[in-house]
Amino acid sequence: MYVLGFGNPAREDDGIGPAIVEALEHEALPGVTLDANYQLSVEDAAEIAEHDVVIFVDASVDETAEPVAFEAVEPTRGGSFSTHSVLPGDVLGMAHEMFGSKAEAYLLSVRGYSFEMFTEEMTAGARANTERATRLLLEMLTTRDFKRFAGGSS
Repeated sequence: MYVLGFGNPAREDDGIGPAIVEALEHEALPGVTLDANYQLSVEDAAEIAEHDVVIFVDASVDETAEPVAFEAVEPTRGGSFSTHSVLPGDVLGMAHEMFGSKAEAYLLSVRGYSFEMFTEEMTAGARANTERATRLLLEMLTTRDFKRFAGGSS
């Protein structure tokens, strides 16, 4: 299993993904590889191909989003692979196409509220959502019952 949190920790709530990965590093999670980065890249496809399940973790900028949402990701073929436009489905699609991966993938979206300031301090709402999402992800990784949570929010 591969958990990939992405976002910029120096841009307020954009650092939710890496913060969740950092919190999980303190847990004993056998068979789980944890990684964090500022953004997704085409190079992530090779790492994804080494795992049977991948969970992308990112902050949601959608002002109407649930505090925490978990959904399945389908492989797609992105039209552009510039530095800021690679989506989870695109990376999964490359893993399937280029490396023959059969990995199933999910996206854990965590509601953020502010992304403008250059500060590592998350908003109070984002911190609460991050704690909630971390507990949920830990439960999923422990039970390995991802389909039960997919399509749900809390």
